[in-house]
Amino acid sequence: MRSISADGVPRVRRVKLREVFADGTVARLYRHRPPYPDAVFALLAERLVLPRTVLDAGAGTGALARRMTAFAERVDALEPSAAMIAEGRLLTGGNDRGIRWIRGSAESGPIEPPYGLITCGESLHWMNLAVVLPRFRDALAPGARLAIVGNANVHGTYREEVWAITDRYAVVAKHPETPDAVAAVRASGLFKIEEEERTEPMSFEQSVDEYIEFLHSTSVLTHAQLGERAQALDAELRAVFARRGIEQLRYGVVATLTWAAAM
Repeated sequence: MRSISADGVPRVRRVKLREVFADGTVARLYRHRPPYPDAVFALLAERLVLPRTVLDAGAGTGALARRMTAFAERVDALEPSAAMIAEGRLLTGGNDRGIRWIRGSAESGPIEPPYGLITCGESLHWMNLAVVLPRFRDALAPGARLAIVGNANVHGTYREEVWAITDRYAVVAKHPETPDAVAAVRASGLFKIEEEERTEPMSFEQSVDEYIEFLHSTSVLTHAQLGERAQALDAELRAVFARRGIEQLRYGVVATLTWAAAM
């Protein structure tokens, strides 16, 4: 019998979906994901306390970690996927002396607390919270916070049509998301959710092809999962944009920072 996590997603499904991030193709396509707005880093810098070291858990290719070296003395980018780390090293800031790439899971990877801030950017929902929340609580310096960072894209009138298509192709209908993790943290009794901050929309632009590649970097629409169906998905999506005369997508990116303090 499958066990059910706090957010209602079967644990076996969570583990299986998490495995897609070990795929080198998925890691390379991460460069097409919209970046976090600049305001995110200003907010993180304000909350960093002594020692000025950050643990970025589930760092991926370092979308947060590579930019936090601007205000942190050291950033430990903890990531289980070797492919993600290799790709992150190639990106801007990936070889900064202030970032230390660590291969390992948030549940058991090697860390060196205390940390003046722990960040999880679109990653906490993939973790076993029964294991990582006590670990994060113990790794935080006095007065330090856990920052759960989410990124949402604000699309135009084509949104519903595109989502209807991707929903038909997605390998599962329900998968973990950042709000699920926030709800689980709130219910854990280990952390208190202090506040939630939303950034103003950041304008972002990319080609239709880049947007489609971004979709293939997500946990339920990878090339490996879809196989030959990936070409059919791409064709349907291109048809939507062609009917609307769209060659370049221009949309907003809004980040949400949820601040949690250890109890």
